[in-house]
Amino acid sequence: MPKMRYVILQQHQELQFVEMPEEYAYQLSALNLRLNKEIDKLTADNVPDLPLAIAECDSLELLREELLLESGLNYINRLERAFAAVQEQKNYPLISLLTEIRALQAQLEQWYEEEEGVH
Repeated sequence: MPKMRYVILQQHQELQFVEMPEEYAYQLSALNLRLNKEIDKLTADNVPDLPLAIAECDSLELLREELLLESGLNYINRLERAFAAVQEQKNYPLISLLTEIRALQAQLEQWYEEEEGVH
């Protein structure tokens, strides 16, 4: 069974919990922090409202039914769709942010494919 880590994100007063393969959790946290740093530079009308990574942990037990645990691949796919939909009006290199998102997306897709092949 693969070792997983959990990235906890906060968006306004809501928490989100993302389950990541251990070796990729840090990449998601770092990507999230970079996106939050750069998002204010975007001038489009449809800039995504991003949560902020606030913690990582090795184990997680959710005690409230309304809280959901999302797979890292589902989360990164949603993130990619949100940024791909941005119609940037200025010269900000949105493509560099999308490239970083898509790089992690490709790594996660490969990881999940390999895991499915093992089981």
